[in-house]
Amino acid sequence: MHDTSSTPNLHIDGGVATIVLNRPDQRNRLENQDLDTLLSHFDAIEANTQVHLLVITANTQGQPKPIFCSGYDITGFEEDPLRANAFETVPERLMRLRPVTLCALNGSVYGGATDLVLACDLRMGLQGIEWRMPATALGLHFYPSGLRRYMSQFGTAATQRAFLTARPLRDEQLQALGLFEGFYPASQWDATLKALITDVLSLSPSAVQATKRSLVEMSMGEISDEHLRERADQSALSEDFAEGRRAFAQRRKPQFKPNAGGAG
Repeated sequence: MHDTSSTPNLHIDGGVATIVLNRPDQRNRLENQDLDTLLSHFDAIEANTQVHLLVITANTQGQPKPIFCSGYDITGFEEDPLRANAFETVPERLMRLRPVTLCALNGSVYGGATDLVLACDLRMGLQGIEWRMPATALGLHFYPSGLRRYMSQFGTAATQRAFLTARPLRDEQLQALGLFEGFYPASQWDATLKALITDVLSLSPSAVQATKRSLVEMSMGEISDEHLRERADQSALSEDFAEGRRAFAQRRKPQFKPNAGGAG
């Protein structure tokens, strides 16, 4: 019997879904049942058309130093070494979710959990955290989609440093890569997160979802000019764009429909 009280929990409040990694006394490591739970949460979020933003964060209460996630639990790999690649399904699914995804990285992050961060559309971090990818230090070649995400987000040189030295990266090094909205002290965390959520929710849901899907496809080498043109044409004819034009002419903020369709 697994302890479901420590698995990631999901809370939905209007247009915002929040997933909290919830094993703080074990550095928020992810176990097998957590992968199934995350995929189930993703399904629930995808099915709820009212949700336009997913925030992923962690419970760091009681930790001497905040740790968002220490990675995927590898203690069972002796029974099935290929299980090391089972984690791949989670960031792949996360990357392709309909809503915008924001990682509120409120602690250090290690191993496969770094790919969860990269699979999100947006990121903000807590000052003083570190990021480490120890795959080669464990004798492991990282799974293909994760390497592609690293190359797309980090670039070649930073990916080589992360994997070929296994040394941690500090927050200032991560900020220099342009991946994060910023790194903030704990005293500014809640206000900064709230402001970022407000900004995302103020955008056109239909335009954001279509644009997100195009950007994901382009980042992963799945470019289709036909699909890009189709989405651009659909948005030009949409009610959201009509409202955007009206708001611009009237010098007011647009009032987009909360559940205006998804990406095609």
